[in-house]
Amino acid sequence: MKMNSLLVAAIVLAALSGVLYWSNHRKPKEDAVKVSADTPPKILTLAQADITKVDIKKKTGDAVELTKNEVGKWQILAAKPLRADQNEVSSILSTLSSLTSDRLIEERAGNLADYGLAQPSVEVDVTEKDNKTQKVLIGDSTPAGNATYVALVGDPRVFSLATYAKTSLDKTAKDLRDKRLLVFDQDKLSRVELTAKKQDIEFGRNKDQWQIVKPKPYRADDSKVEELLRKLGDAKMDLNVSDGDQKKSIAAFNSGTPIATAKVTDASGTEELQVRKSKDDYYAKSTAVDGVYKVGSDLGTALDKTVDDFRNKKLLDLGFNDPDKIEFHVGTKAYFLTKGGSDWFSADGKKVDAIGAETYVGKVRDLAASKFLDNGSGASEFELTVTSNSGKSVEKILVSKDGDHYVAKRDGEPALYQLDPVMVTGLEKAADDLKPAVEPKPEPAKKK
Repeated sequence: MKMNSLLVAAIVLAALSGVLYWSNHRKPKEDAVKVSADTPPKILTLAQADITKVDIKKKTGDAVELTKNEVGKWQILAAKPLRADQNEVSSILSTLSSLTSDRLIEERAGNLADYGLAQPSVEVDVTEKDNKTQKVLIGDSTPAGNATYVALVGDPRVFSLATYAKTSLDKTAKDLRDKRLLVFDQDKLSRVELTAKKQDIEFGRNKDQWQIVKPKPYRADDSKVEELLRKLGDAKMDLNVSDGDQKKSIAAFNSGTPIATAKVTDASGTEELQVRKSKDDYYAKSTAVDGVYKVGSDLGTALDKTVDDFRNKKLLDLGFNDPDKIEFHVGTKAYFLTKGGSDWFSADGKKVDAIGAETYVGKVRDLAASKFLDNGSGASEFELTVTSNSGKSVEKILVSKDGDHYVAKRDGEPALYQLDPVMVTGLEKAADDLKPAVEPKPEPAKKK
């Protein structure tokens, strides 16, 4: 009986030893993973500014080599030289500079092949400015599928890494390539040229404001020029088209109707974009990249403009807190309004009713052209002089009547603006309605 008991015990012990050996040498399952401390351990910690090179190598043979040039811009050197998308590269650097695991899987891994790390699906080599290189190996997915095994060459530990972190590193040249059709620094543009609707238009920058230089010097609507630049900057290549579709795009461009040609000039030089229309589709060709690409109709519409579409229709260039002073002469009548703090005062220094003053100032601020004129004349109707920017800016508007509309001209400028009659009569009425402010009556003295 005792012999039978000993035999059973020996068999159980052998079975337990086998289970223990198997569990220590098999790939860990989700429910058998060693749990790390509460705070997931760091895999890699680097100063992002010190990273000068990143190599991404894939098991499939694809590879990308990224380097930072002398001016701090990232570029793709291999498989072939290409401009890199700085935002995409920045995302990779952000992940690498503080690469944090989900958990520690094994303190000293016996066999990296168990985790797919002997021949990793992705290897990311990070080089710092001291030429020290760290190699990150990314292997198989964990059994649950929401993480990936990862290791650092020279470190015996194996970690799990969140899938989203792997995705941010597992990139191809197509992913990291700068897909913009025009590459420019919008803040450093000095000149923009647009040929459309049989007009040659040129914009020049004066400090932070755009001006129309050609076909004639005009005031530009900054918002319209900035919108044009946004559309040009947002025009991107579609790199997922097939070779057959690319050939169709080239044929459509070559046979298409020219819509516009845009040129942008910054410190790095000038780049050009041609846009043509074939049937209902738009196609673009750029000097910045090879090939022809189908683009959205919004780009074609943004470029298909005349010079008047970019002109400033507002008669006055006023800031948010302007004006400071208004002089309005209509025939023999004269109206003076000066700002003092939050109040408005007439020529004799008396405070003006706030509601009437704000209505009048609003009419002055709203003066805008219904359209632009090449010529126009008539008897002078009124003269408006507006002082703003703490006295640094003085603008004078001369208005005459020509038939059933009014013609406005800014003093010192050749441009003519047509004003609707309702705008002029509204201004005159608001001026006539100005009246002194009603001072509050003093409270009667209290009886003792």
